[in-house]
Amino acid sequence: MARFPGVDYMLIDSQFNEEELLVRQTARHFVDDCVMPVVRDSFNNGKFPSELIPEMGRLGFFGANLEGYGCVGMSNVEYGLIMQELERGDSGVRSFVSVQGALVMYPLLTYGSDEQKERWLPRLQTGSAIGCFGLTEPMFGSNPAGMKTTAQRDGSGWVLNGEKTWITNGTMADVAIVWARAEDGIRGFVVEKGTAGFTASDIHGKLSMRASVTSSLSLSDCRLPKSAMLPGAKGLKGPLACLSQARYGIGWGVIGAAMDCYETARSYSVLRKQFDDRPIASHQLVQEKLAWMITEITKAQLLALQAGRLKDQGRLDPAHVSMLKRNNAWMALECARLSRDLMGANGIIDDYPIMRHLCNLETVKTYEGTDHIHTLVIGERVTGVSAYM
Repeated sequence: MARFPGVDYMLIDSQFNEEELLVRQTARHFVDDCVMPVVRDSFNNGKFPSELIPEMGRLGFFGANLEGYGCVGMSNVEYGLIMQELERGDSGVRSFVSVQGALVMYPLLTYGSDEQKERWLPRLQTGSAIGCFGLTEPMFGSNPAGMKTTAQRDGSGWVLNGEKTWITNGTMADVAIVWARAEDGIRGFVVEKGTAGFTASDIHGKLSMRASVTSSLSLSDCRLPKSAMLPGAKGLKGPLACLSQARYGIGWGVIGAAMDCYETARSYSVLRKQFDDRPIASHQLVQEKLAWMITEITKAQLLALQAGRLKDQGRLDPAHVSMLKRNNAWMALECARLSRDLMGANGIIDDYPIMRHLCNLETVKTYEGTDHIHTLVIGERVTGVSAYM
């Protein structure tokens, strides 16, 4: 299989240092050599390619931008480039790594006790343990403040009751970070697989994110010791901070999916001949679509790079992340749609990645905050007026 050549119209590579380019090259080669040969069958069969986990752990992809407990402490730009390359392979692969690092390892490192960190972080970093993040509920997605899952004190411990859904890695997970409403506000809990009253079941019939495990979690009189609570997290600020970490990775990741669609359609348009044996790339309407795609990809690259630099400086605001996620997810989905259009009937067959990316991106545009919610976050930032109701 040929190496991916990259997409760099505006010479953005000149803005990366040697370490950042090396990290991207490592991730790019991993995707070319390990993800691409298996991802079509994984998507078609509705199965996550779990055989990739040990190598992703060895390469330091899990919690790559975290420090300590075996984490490699990469910069946020380096982490973003990993997400970009993984999603070029498939959104499901990037999502697995995002959840493991941003939604499980990050809250453990930021809010967990020393005991929780020492027990779980080294194993999560290598991939010998898998985690999931339980926030979304059947009736509460965009409004996590309305969650119904409860945590009641029982002696020195806790009893959790409730349902979580659309949980990536749910049935694979050895540990779940579950958010519940306690008397003193929203609290996070470390729930281990096999705990009495805690069960997970897969959601079937997905037409998107098929190379990803998506589950529902049930907590029925699930008894936990006092030590299961994340001591540093109280209120919605905790889970929302985790989501900002994940959304940042999505903002980079979708660029990879857009690149793959664009490069597939561009190469196809040069080779595909119609009308007097001329390549369809010679037609104005085809070039217009390619020009739109490369322009939007370039703008998304610049937005992601600036967000990464700000994050490394400690200056990235959640409202900045909303713009990154909203713009880049929309851009990638539109690139997938235009690429499908350029390739005609060939765009819908699995010999090409277009339809797989298109289906995945319909989900990516919605999860971790819908387009509408991020629009309102940006609107509040520029007006000072909340408009969520």
